[in-house]
Amino acid sequence: MGEKCTTLEHASQDQQRNFICGVIEGFYGRPWTTEQRKDLFRKLKKMGMDSYMYAPKDDYKHRAYWRELYTVEEADHLSSLISSAKEAGIVFYYALSPGLDMTYSSQKEIATLKRKLDQVSQFGCEAYALLFDDIESELSKADKEVFQTFANAHVSVTNEIFTHLGCPKFLFCPTQYCGTRAVPTVVDSEYLNTLGSKLNNVIDILWTGDKVISKTITIDSIREITEILRRPPVIWDNLHANDYDQKRVFLGPYSGRSPELIPHLRGVMTNPNCEFYGNFIAVHTLAFWSRCNLDSKMNSSLSADIKLETENEDDLPAECLSKNVYHPRLALKNAISEWLPEFFVEKEAWGPITKPQPQVEMVMPIIPIIPSLNTCMSLTTTTTTSTNTRTVPEVNTTQLQALADVCSTVSSTMAPISNPVMNSLVSPTKVVTNDDIINPIRTTVASNIELPKKIPISIMPVPVMETKSVEETIKLSCEIFEPANKAEPLNEPSKSDLTPTSDDILIDGKREQVANLNVDTMLDENLSLSPLSGAGINEPMECSSINSQISPKEAVKLVTDDVVMEESGNDANSMHVESSSASPESTAEMHDEVDDDQLGAKSTASCNKITLDDLNLLCDLFYLPFEHGSRGLKLLSEFQWLKVNANVLLQDHSSGSSSDASKSIKPEVSEWMQRSEIFSELCGCVQKLLVKIAYCENKEICHNLYSYVWDISGALSLLNCYIKWLSMAKFPQNTSSFTEGSYTWFSKGWKEAFMSGEQEPWVFRGGLTADLQRLMPVDSANDLFVYKLPEQPTANYYLLRPYQHQDEQQINAICTRTYMQWQSEPDGDEILLPAQFADIVSDAMVGGHLTLHPELCLVAYDKSNSIVGYACAALDINLFKRNMELCWLTELREKYPKTLLDDTAKSHKLVSSFVERFHMHVDEVVCPTEVYGTFPAVISAATLREAEQHDNGIAKRLLTVLLAALRACGCFGVHACVPQEDREQVNFYTKVGFVDIYRDEGSKCIYLGRRF
Repeated sequence: MGEKCTTLEHASQDQQRNFICGVIEGFYGRPWTTEQRKDLFRKLKKMGMDSYMYAPKDDYKHRAYWRELYTVEEADHLSSLISSAKEAGIVFYYALSPGLDMTYSSQKEIATLKRKLDQVSQFGCEAYALLFDDIESELSKADKEVFQTFANAHVSVTNEIFTHLGCPKFLFCPTQYCGTRAVPTVVDSEYLNTLGSKLNNVIDILWTGDKVISKTITIDSIREITEILRRPPVIWDNLHANDYDQKRVFLGPYSGRSPELIPHLRGVMTNPNCEFYGNFIAVHTLAFWSRCNLDSKMNSSLSADIKLETENEDDLPAECLSKNVYHPRLALKNAISEWLPEFFVEKEAWGPITKPQPQVEMVMPIIPIIPSLNTCMSLTTTTTTSTNTRTVPEVNTTQLQALADVCSTVSSTMAPISNPVMNSLVSPTKVVTNDDIINPIRTTVASNIELPKKIPISIMPVPVMETKSVEETIKLSCEIFEPANKAEPLNEPSKSDLTPTSDDILIDGKREQVANLNVDTMLDENLSLSPLSGAGINEPMECSSINSQISPKEAVKLVTDDVVMEESGNDANSMHVESSSASPESTAEMHDEVDDDQLGAKSTASCNKITLDDLNLLCDLFYLPFEHGSRGLKLLSEFQWLKVNANVLLQDHSSGSSSDASKSIKPEVSEWMQRSEIFSELCGCVQKLLVKIAYCENKEICHNLYSYVWDISGALSLLNCYIKWLSMAKFPQNTSSFTEGSYTWFSKGWKEAFMSGEQEPWVFRGGLTADLQRLMPVDSANDLFVYKLPEQPTANYYLLRPYQHQDEQQINAICTRTYMQWQSEPDGDEILLPAQFADIVSDAMVGGHLTLHPELCLVAYDKSNSIVGYACAALDINLFKRNMELCWLTELREKYPKTLLDDTAKSHKLVSSFVERFHMHVDEVVCPTEVYGTFPAVISAATLREAEQHDNGIAKRLLTVLLAALRACGCFGVHACVPQEDREQVNFYTKVGFVDIYRDEGSKCIYLGRRF
């Protein structure tokens, strides 16, 4: 056997082994299916790639139960995978991860490992990998008696297995797999140096770069590690890995690595998104990169003439770039063109939409705990802070030292849990979850790895945009990108301005600058802003239950878990992921959510067909770990400009009479209104994209991508509604002092820290969706950004807008209907009102709000502009009651005289109670000082139950914008007064974050409130 190894070694050195280029299925969470892997092999062959590694962290017998042999059924599936790879000319690397609980000195363990790999070799496998990532770096007591160091143990086991298998193609993943994991440094690491000197030099070693997720990989860094390992590394590239963040999928091009690296590497394999159908761009652009030998960014002679980052590629002659020059944006354009046809291939998918990322118990991150090797999985921690200081430290652009200083005194705890045991080798089209089998391995063993001396902190536990002390749970996430250009005043927008292009970052054009309208001049770097506003989306590892993906028949019985796993109670044992053939039953299931008229429109109209520009927009919204796409940046910058410069609307309103204003609109106001229309158009493009994905013929792609677009559509609906509310100019002159937030995309030093690549991307979670939400001027609103995914892709998405007078009748109807439902027994018939009292509920609940404060009323509406929910508020409950007495109750007393108490109303308890309330004097109903002092505003809200069933986030989104409007008016607390016996109404407000703050035993009412 040893002679054979020597022969192979010399042969490999003589023939210059081929450059390894392919895909690693190496993430945590739901593995791909057998059929998906076979589809991948065909794509890899077509793209000219040559390798695939089977290494799904949570697949049953890869890691948790690595010792167990495969059953006959599993063997058949694995054998078919290996055969399919060979037919496509793809090298199939079978990987095992035994290091979590292996005793390296035990001959029994070595024999078990050999037996497992011998079984796989009988299936036709000819290439292998041993992965020692995410494990304790301390040897067990038994191993210490045999091995001097951890590295010696790994070398001994790997060399023995390599020889036993006949010296095949072999990959090794070290425990210190990147520069930041090397102890103490790459050059001085005893572990890495031992690998270099003692590991068989035919074995290739995997390396992720300077970091787990490296923004760039340089030739100098590769030369350094090559010298230490005494061989060029194979890059395990996590650039597109997304299993650490449920809000992000990466659809940007392969970048940050010059093709000039290729001669210095043994190979590159990408460990991409968990979503199989979200990886076309990642794989295609890597394949393109591997065929190039020059990077346009690296070659100054080319970059002077070719500036694709700021120019439209459509105007660029193709001959400007030779085939051996790689440019990310051009690679993306080519990949999108080839990806588009896949959206029109009819495929079915079963079960509700679920996130494939792994399940983790968490509330918020304080520090980025050491994540898993190639998938960046990390634990999370919880904190509660209470402070009244408004001092906000400046973010250090290199080390975020201010963050570390603030958080150094905050205690943290880790709560790792085990993922369910999954098996992707028992069915060609599904992944089976078996909850009866205990997974002995935690989601990550980060708690067993020594933390580095300096850890970047991702949270700023400081009060947000207010001076009063508030106890709060804080969450934060961001994304790194290049600095956005400073917002400039715009030219008159043309039609082309309203149709964004893939390279459009800010609207170009020159005009005379309007005084004081530049974002930077309006922002004072010394203002106390909030790092937490809109941060609820920033839930790292917001994972719905993996068990919730079920069969079509079961899907109608079970409700999928919340995105952030507020409850995880599904009992289904199987997850249907993919179908290789259409199924009538599944087709019917998928179309349950779509209206018949929409289905008709789908078959006849081309407006619901995905286009190239749609895919360009999709990729821009979900670009790369350290970058937002150009239209993502435009959404951020336009909203910020509109929010910062909204005061010009007040100046216009106060400048003269309405007749004068209509004759001559100030240029500042005209510009603001034009840009608000542009922003609304951009939001509309994303909404249309959501509809098109819902109607996509390829339901597997739809299931993979829909939830991400649904999330960002929800965020944009908030921002767009807030801008529409600002356009009414019903806020005070000093509103900026209430709504400016710290540690948003536009905060000093913040995006510089993102774009630097100095921090791993899990430090700033949530991507563009979180960055957009953080711009909303609300505080302590984490819960308001936690939504439950729709079970099926649906175009029936609700939007928000300010109230209009013509909405009154619909709002009254919704108010009455929901209130009567609240009063009815859950399983009983709905209580009906006598005809003459049909409006009494709405008169009591919302009539005063619509009459006195219509500017603080928002509505949710559907595609037909029918209202499905509302939220109304008044800034000051005592003032509101006095005005009600003067302007509203007088009218109601005439409409509902006391004599009714002796007649019809007496027989209807509900009507009687309202009539009595109308005739009470305002002095008899006083807001308790315990409530008024902290929660002065009052709210009334309701949403239709049917609408909540389609989208249970309606009430939360309505409340988010309403709270932002209240905050813009200088209010920081709101309450609702509900009768104690009205459990359903108490439930409604509790679900949107209101808590019991006071109970009035006299009136038998509960005061529910929340700060923001």
